[in-house]
Amino acid sequence: MKKIIITVVAVGFLASCNSAKKNENTEKLEQTTHVENVKMSNKEKAIAFVSDALSYQNEAVLKEITREDLIQHNPTVPNGTAVIIDYMLPKLKAAGTKAEIARVFTDGDYVITHNHWKNATPFGSDNLIAFDIYRFDKDGKIAEHWDGLQPMVKETASGRSQIDGPTEVKDLDKTEANKKLAVSLIEDVLMGKNPSKISEYISAETYHQHNPQIKDGLTGIVEAVAYLTSQNNMFKYTKIHKVLGEGNFVLTISEGEWNGGKKHAFYDLFRMENGKIVEHWDVIQEIPTEGLANDNGMFGF
Repeated sequence: MKKIIITVVAVGFLASCNSAKKNENTEKLEQTTHVENVKMSNKEKAIAFVSDALSYQNEAVLKEITREDLIQHNPTVPNGTAVIIDYMLPKLKAAGTKAEIARVFTDGDYVITHNHWKNATPFGSDNLIAFDIYRFDKDGKIAEHWDGLQPMVKETASGRSQIDGPTEVKDLDKTEANKKLAVSLIEDVLMGKNPSKISEYISAETYHQHNPQIKDGLTGIVEAVAYLTSQNNMFKYTKIHKVLGEGNFVLTISEGEWNGGKKHAFYDLFRMENGKIVEHWDVIQEIPTEGLANDNGMFGF
């Protein structure tokens, strides 16, 4: 993805042989930013935040599109934009951290990016898969940020990576129906209300799986559930905190338990076709309880 650069627009002053005085209107235009002139969408600004402000440590971009009092839900990062500039950007530069955005979609004031972070040791691992959620205020600035991070696994059960697959957003008229489908799957299958209804939600013909431990298809899910249950280590979803979607993509952010009852955040991205779920990506992150940099929690939508 090409680097997005936000620059200050320089407007030439009126040349005059008899006067060196600038035109008053021109002076005002000199102070107008490129963002304001071209009316960048929130989606474009979210891409700029990841691909330019963070990946290339562009402080000007960061200040232009982010509120100074940014509310942070990453438990290791304090609130505010200043800490990103003073603390995070130098670390990212030193590590050579770069992001590749695989897919991006919007839902109202929210923009969701699905990223692969490389040389990401400042975030905890050399290669990370992440979902980032940005909430924009009425002025078009990033006011709040959530994320889920998980180390990348090279060899997966399905042979697919945790990030590859279709990226095109379509079927916009089916957004609400697809959101309901995702919620039904979570509630009936993962919360255990009616697990036998799984075939009503997931396609029996095509189901591409990107969770590194689960094979493709319905049979892959059944095998994984049987194994985790035998190990007394099955995922336990307890609450859906947010459902965000655009067309054929829906992301659910849930809370639950795993690995000995430890609290986890579950980010599940579904792709739908013809009323069925045909593809799934996820990030599962343990919720830390010590050394927190803010008290906002990983949810709080």
